[in-house]
Amino acid sequence: MKIIVIGAGIVGMATAWWLAQDGHAVTVVDRETAPGRGTSFANGAQLSYSYVAPMASPSVLRSLPKWLLKADSPVRFVPSADPAQWRWIAQFLAACRAGPGAEATAKLLALAAHSRAMLHEMMARTNVDFHHRPNGKLVVQSSRAGMDDAVAQMRLQAPLGSEQHALTATECIALEPALASIADRLVGGIHTPSEEVGDCRMLCEELHRVLAGQVRFLLGTEITRIAVEAGRVRGLETAAGPLEAELYVLAAGVGSRVLARGTGVPVPIQPIRGYSITARVRDANTAPVRSITDIHRKTVYAPLADSVRVAGFAEITGAGAELRPGRIAALKDNLEATFPGVCDLAELSPWSGLRPATPTDLPVIGRSRLGNLMVNMGQGSLGFTLAAGSARLLADQIAGRPPAVVAAHYAPRG
Repeated sequence: MKIIVIGAGIVGMATAWWLAQDGHAVTVVDRETAPGRGTSFANGAQLSYSYVAPMASPSVLRSLPKWLLKADSPVRFVPSADPAQWRWIAQFLAACRAGPGAEATAKLLALAAHSRAMLHEMMARTNVDFHHRPNGKLVVQSSRAGMDDAVAQMRLQAPLGSEQHALTATECIALEPALASIADRLVGGIHTPSEEVGDCRMLCEELHRVLAGQVRFLLGTEITRIAVEAGRVRGLETAAGPLEAELYVLAAGVGSRVLARGTGVPVPIQPIRGYSITARVRDANTAPVRSITDIHRKTVYAPLADSVRVAGFAEITGAGAELRPGRIAALKDNLEATFPGVCDLAELSPWSGLRPATPTDLPVIGRSRLGNLMVNMGQGSLGFTLAAGSARLLADQIAGRPPAVVAAHYAPRG
């Protein structure tokens, strides 16, 4: 089948790979001149298969008032006149209850486990180098209440297949000696041995390389309109001319919102801006070995080859990937305070990007109300983690194969 995939981020590139394995004639279209130049470019680098609890939760709801009133808060809401933003906020608040949160967690865990298996299958079948390491993840807590919440979440996930261990502060430092500098505020942590890291942009580039002989890439090509006629996509209008296929897959992250306008296809996505810095390691002997999430500072640290990727913040905002100096400075300060002297802070690579988040954090995967348009979007902060499994789920639906996860859990609504 002739299929056009719209989007060359990690979700679009993984989708193209699985569709190519099924023998489809695939074309990937993206306005950027290279793959992985949007949200996939410098994300947190963590493959967090067991740490997928949605942002919409009772604990987040309790913290929102104090977060929203502080200029330097880890979560920031920038209101706009866009009715879609206010609808999203209302749906998010409705999801901040224990029942919906537990249900979303179970569905995300299932897709994440599937995604880990599918990424490993892709790696076994394709020679790709993206600094992948199965190094485990340690989420550290600095308050007893936070630790109690983390243990409760660990117990909720245990029957769903998550292998995690609650550690004391002493055990955290024994496992990861690089945390000795914050020993005075450590209460404990949750260790997940099965977590991994990798460079998402590199994987996009590697998939581009290995697919070059099978897939047609139209990079640097901006789609101006998805033309719809009689309940189907007639074609794509671009500055370079029209494009037509038998089937279309919308996997353009936050860009899916603009592209879907006028099609009647709902896109329940809100851009949530995040930030990262990448700093070169000075002394590998003192650098963290595992991925670290510091709940107190709302910051993640991922060792990546000879660097550390530091990421954080969630700004519910518009569609601009603004690089705010205060956020970059905060990440730099967090890195130095947590791992003093480990990285060269004179040369940092700063970045900001927009996570395509749904109110529940559940992605939307499957056939839209248009007969020949599939969607694969809304993976939010878990795009890297869920990409391989989301892509395989969509490929299975196109091929008519029974999927390994319940497709209805992620199906488009409306």
